[in-house]
Amino acid sequence: MQSLDPKLVTVFGGSGFVGTQIVQLLAAKGHRVRVAVRRPDLAGHVRPLGTVGQVVPVQANIRNMASIERAVAGADIVINLVGIGANKGAQTFQAVHVDGARTIAQAAKAAGAGALVHMSALGVDKAAEISAYAASKLAGEQAVFDAFPGAIVMRPSLLFGQGDGFFNLMAGLARLFPVLPLIGGDTKFQPAYVADVAEAFVLAGEGQLKPGKIYELGGPQVETHRELLERIQREALRSRPLLPLSFGMGKMLAGIMSILPFPPLLTADQVELLSVDNVVSDAAIKEKRTFAGMGIVPTAMDTILPTYLWRFRKHGQFDKASNLADEAGTA
Repeated sequence: MQSLDPKLVTVFGGSGFVGTQIVQLLAAKGHRVRVAVRRPDLAGHVRPLGTVGQVVPVQANIRNMASIERAVAGADIVINLVGIGANKGAQTFQAVHVDGARTIAQAAKAAGAGALVHMSALGVDKAAEISAYAASKLAGEQAVFDAFPGAIVMRPSLLFGQGDGFFNLMAGLARLFPVLPLIGGDTKFQPAYVADVAEAFVLAGEGQLKPGKIYELGGPQVETHRELLERIQREALRSRPLLPLSFGMGKMLAGIMSILPFPPLLTADQVELLSVDNVVSDAAIKEKRTFAGMGIVPTAMDTILPTYLWRFRKHGQFDKASNLADEAGTA
């Protein structure tokens, strides 16, 4: 349904997993969208998300104020999705999650944007003392509110959907290796569907949520890390033993990965995060700072995961769940 009042929206990091969902929804509602990325030449895939000329990639580096000011000039709504999972060169947690977030908020305020929606992560307030990633995300939230008091911060849990970074990764590991490492098997997660998160961002940008608030986005199911890996294996028709590792062993494994020439699948900081439950707080539920408070009915994993995890079955789409006993053990 198209908006009655189309806006110009700048989406930083709009070419990624969450961003493309948000951009497509914004375009469907009639808004004009600038997708602010470091390499516009690599973001051509966002153009077909709208009509001709409606979605345009523009160059911006969140470590460069001038490029940010150009990207937000004239924008009614600014959305910041930029984030990293590990420090790499100049792209550090401080530079991206804190300084970059502050710069975007300052530029959005100066440009007269009516709304700023900022991406954080669920549980960062609980994990800030043990995780550099969480600490930087929490500091980034405060930097955003200091510069743009009416901003809205979104804290989604683990995300699922076509192209996600967790469920696809773990299913791929189950296809390749005889065992799956399990660190912090009892830690709880509340995975959220990426399309529901995109809807929440658009509602916030359009002014339908309370400004100056932090919203926590979790799906309808709470499962432990162990239960999530078991679920992934059921969908992929795999039956790999889970190898429990202590947090100390997990950090040792992450340390070994860190010296490899390619980006590590696991960092010591991520191991720390695995020790903290990642679920919506009681306070957010009480104050209606959740999907329910927005009028969004969150989508269950049962509905979405089967639509893409079949790719990791031994015979792909031709394998059926009923064949698990016959196929999984021999794959």
